[in-house]
Amino acid sequence: MSVLVFDLDGTLVSSMEDLVATLNVVMTAAGHAAIPSDEVAHMVGMGAKVLIQRGLDYNGVDWTEETVEQLFQHFLDYYAANIAVHTKPFDGVVRALEAFREDGWKLAVCTNKAERLTLPLLAELDLDKHFDAVVGGDTFDLPKPDAKPVHGAIERAGGTIAGSIMIGDSGTDINAARNAGIPVIAVDFGYTPVHVSELGPDKVISHFDELAPAVAEVIQNTA
Repeated sequence: MSVLVFDLDGTLVSSMEDLVATLNVVMTAAGHAAIPSDEVAHMVGMGAKVLIQRGLDYNGVDWTEETVEQLFQHFLDYYAANIAVHTKPFDGVVRALEAFREDGWKLAVCTNKAERLTLPLLAELDLDKHFDAVVGGDTFDLPKPDAKPVHGAIERAGGTIAGSIMIGDSGTDINAARNAGIPVIAVDFGYTPVHVSELGPDKVISHFDELAPAVAEVIQNTA
């Protein structure tokens, strides 16, 4: 059984406003400058701890794991309480997920967002019902771009690596798919410092209405 493995932030959901707001609450509370949203867009993709590290780097702050951990706990608490103020699925996501399920696909989420944030967000947006498995950045000992979370998502969804496809928005997703040995389709409306086409995905789409034909094309090209 083949699985479509989806990244979350910047792929399934538009979450930048809430991520920016949370990061800046944490930064300013610690005495640092707020960070413009267009800069934060280049910092996401590796989980909240790395986001905080990059925010401190932006502020020219020398940090330790201990200082990051303190800010991380503030980030988790604030974000959990404000997880879907502005966040919503991208246009066409729900329609596409429903169609793939009707066609017999297994669906999974594989994100570097912590489980304690991922699961409530999916539930809040009523997206959780579409997925057979959800893997967060802390589900396994290593996050994406390691292959383990992708393989774990496929296995937990009841599928096989052969025939499965990753859908993401960043180099982290593309490298994870390559490491996992599966093809990858990239959306070009996500969060990455360069256009995602420069990162070498198998296919690029600009709207979720384009996903079904893209999946068919990738399957044909890898047959």
